Amino acid sequence: MSENCAEIIDFLVEARHSRGMTQKELAQAASLTQSVVARLESKKAAPQLGTLLKIVSALGYRLEISPVCE
Repeated sequence: MSENCAEIIDFLVEARHSRGMTQKELAQAASLTQSVVARLESKKAAPQLGTLLKIVSALGYRLEISPVCE
């Protein structure tokens, strides 16, 4: 798993914790199963874009793509 992907997952875990949500609550809010959230958070698999979008939205964020500044 790339370092950037791991950083995104770390951010999402922290966002879930700061909202006082369990994995199960996040899964329900994102229309996913708890096992999908657990696999993501354990970094056992890189998330599919659709899964990532559901989790980000359930946490009250949006995913944006921006240019890399050089």
